[in-house]
Amino acid sequence: MTSSFPSLTHALAEALVNVLWFIDGGEDEQMDPDDAVKVLEGVAHVVSTLPDDQRQELIELIGKMAAAETDPARREFLEEFLEGFGLIDDAS
Repeated sequence: MTSSFPSLTHALAEALVNVLWFIDGGEDEQMDPDDAVKVLEGVAHVVSTLPDDQRQELIELIGKMAAAETDPARREFLEEFLEGFGLIDDAS
């Protein structure tokens, strides 16, 4: 089986976005809202503490993913991801 991703980083970023997209869009019956917030805040903490080179790599990758996304709702999620998860601030 051949991967459709050009790198491990891209594959892991795609997997992370898929999980966060599910959690963010989930109904209260699917996941406890408090648990969902804990997961989202945990991810925000991890990505906000990345070294500058890794942070920049993730910023570029998420930007490419957003540009290539055909689902408008998911594209919006990706476009808001950088600020929402602390990779950039609203002044960037």
